[in-house]
Amino acid sequence: MANESVTPRTIADRHLDQVAAHDPMTSAWLGLNPGDDRQPDLSPDGFEAHAELARRSLAALDAAPVPGDPAEQACARLLRERLTAELAMHETGENYRQLRTVGAHVEQVRSIFTLMPTTTDEDWAAVAGRLRNLPGALDGYRSTLTEGISRGLLAAPRQAAGVIGQLADWTGESAGQGAGRDAGWFAGFVADGTERMRPELDAAALRATRAVSEFREWLRDTYLPAAAGTPDAVGRERYLRAARHNTGAELDLDEAYNWAWDEFHRTLAEMRVEAERILPGAGLLETMHHLEEHGHAVKGEEAARDWLQQLMDEAISTLDGSHFDLSGPLRKVESRIAPAGSASGPYYQGPSLDFSRPGRTFLPALEQGTYPTWQLVSIWYHEGVPGHHLQFAQWVTVADRLSRYQVTEGMVSANIEGWALYAERFMDDLGCFSEPARRLGFLDGQMLRTIRVIVDIGMHLGLAVPADSGFHPGERWTGALAAEFMATYNGSPAARRDAEIDRYLGWPGQAIGYKLGERAWLQGRAEAKRRHGAAFDLKAWHMKALSQGSLGLDDLVGSLAAL
Repeated sequence: MANESVTPRTIADRHLDQVAAHDPMTSAWLGLNPGDDRQPDLSPDGFEAHAELARRSLAALDAAPVPGDPAEQACARLLRERLTAELAMHETGENYRQLRTVGAHVEQVRSIFTLMPTTTDEDWAAVAGRLRNLPGALDGYRSTLTEGISRGLLAAPRQAAGVIGQLADWTGESAGQGAGRDAGWFAGFVADGTERMRPELDAAALRATRAVSEFREWLRDTYLPAAAGTPDAVGRERYLRAARHNTGAELDLDEAYNWAWDEFHRTLAEMRVEAERILPGAGLLETMHHLEEHGHAVKGEEAARDWLQQLMDEAISTLDGSHFDLSGPLRKVESRIAPAGSASGPYYQGPSLDFSRPGRTFLPALEQGTYPTWQLVSIWYHEGVPGHHLQFAQWVTVADRLSRYQVTEGMVSANIEGWALYAERFMDDLGCFSEPARRLGFLDGQMLRTIRVIVDIGMHLGLAVPADSGFHPGERWTGALAAEFMATYNGSPAARRDAEIDRYLGWPGQAIGYKLGERAWLQGRAEAKRRHGAAFDLKAWHMKALSQGSLGLDDLVGSLAAL
């Protein structure tokens, strides 16, 4: 390649191609190489190979001509920031202790199957091969965690214990049966395989299930005892590094903590107003418990899935043409029930680059089979439309105008979660929560994300609760205190609250990106509106903002303001 043809975009896309060739999880996510049956290489060598790709791309970026094109400059800045943040995590050994209840490396060996096509015999042959390769992937991951033990880099016991419980859901052992042919997620996944492939698929699923069971036993018998005494909190230095990786920003943690307390008091006042409209004189917690037990609910998994699908379809019809331009694949998003052993909260899975796999939202199954809806409306605006699905799908449609890296591998968590929280607030601005129960659900979601900033920073840095907080003033944050704080001011069920605390402690600096990202999106819109005055076109601004690709929070406000 001649030097004059080397640009940040070509370097970024070449990096993406190299990552996809190395990592089958990335390849499957992008919809590439459908016959690939590899599993991710979770061994120390696998992580080092991935890091070496980042080093080479940074070197290529350093050697490339300085671009004059602002679009090239934006791509260069994102690529440099993302790869630098990634290497900072790798070179301080974070991969050796990355064992957590949300976003764990181990989840890839199962979630990769949900990204695969499953129509033809050839598709199912690739599934069978990937199932047979799953034990080797877990062996590599065991080697990484073993190296972490030898280096004194371990996850906290509560994270290890949480993953052990999740793996029991994968194998079916949490339901009381032993791992076997008829037990667990893998057996269920291959049940829809073609008739010709079924014997091979059943055997491969059994092998995968047994490998997961054996890995779980190793975590229980070897890793968990070794992790004893490892603290939950990571401290300021590790937290800043993790926060940079998740937000694309050099944060002032004390400013963010204090700002979140202001948001807490503002949101709490609004919640109390709505609670009084629903159940006068009852108080906030009693009102939320009332909605959970006696408010509108949908019974049964299929009914809940259909109800959420209808909600997203209605949102598309409401918003198209007035506040967004929604056409073609942007209108296609599927509602699904999440498999057992997934994260405790709803989540979204983006489309492939060719849209052959559409965007999908996932609702965790509940044992009682009844789904209260007072919170779900706002959550599905977040996960579906105009939240994650609209952003991810629009990114895919403009991939040819940007670099593919900017709309896939280069994503910044705080940007996408900030947009999704902005989307919830935007729907509130449009009056979509006119029913008090639904608006309380929206505000409760805002409160949860505000609590995340307070307790995530507070627990990991050991900060004190402010004297004027109204809640245990002067005490230092712990997991137990954070759980009590959530129980006092958030309507999530107890199991969800516990899972949330596990998440914050295991994935430092990620959960704060929702509110800090929303703040950046709102600030950017406000500054763009001030700049344009009466000529400001919100629909045009939305579509331009969603067509930028990924940006870290250090760059997001300025970029949005300039649109």
